[in-house]
Amino acid sequence: MDATEPTWVKVLVVGPFGVGKTTFISSISEIEPLTTEETITSLSARTDDLSATPEKSTTTVALDFGRLTLYDDLVLYMFGTPGQERFKELWEDLTRGALGALVLVDPRPERLKQSFAVLDLVEQFGLAYVIGVNHFDEQRTYPLDEVREALSVSPETPVVGCDVRDRASSGKALITLVNHLLSLD
Repeated sequence: MDATEPTWVKVLVVGPFGVGKTTFISSISEIEPLTTEETITSLSARTDDLSATPEKSTTTVALDFGRLTLYDDLVLYMFGTPGQERFKELWEDLTRGALGALVLVDPRPERLKQSFAVLDLVEQFGLAYVIGVNHFDEQRTYPLDEVREALSVSPETPVVGCDVRDRASSGKALITLVNHLLSLD
């Protein structure tokens, strides 16, 4: 019996407000995820743009946490960040020790532009990243090359489609991130 300890890897799941970070971690975590969802109040509704997500009634106020064992010797600790600019300081703390990030984006043009601030932060903190293009029901599907071009990310940055509600689809996005991180060594 091999008694080697697994390698624990910290990754972030980031993106703008309402893009599906909490849902992603909830769909893929092998443990009951830790979430810090709170009801959106009238005060936060004045700050957070709910026009693209009118059914959204909660928001992450600190972080989400989940765990996934990919292989016997590789365990991912996933930390989901809040999407609002006012939580930027928390991002700095969460990036410590993180090897990379899955940047979730909503491909609708009015929502995609919100991803630029997130990408700026990921690059500012020096994290390798993969773009996960979340699928939303009854929304137009955009070709991944068009999303890459609209975000102006390099050809070396993987862009993968995903449905954050689906465990297999979320797993594919995480494996893409891990493979990307391994390719950088």
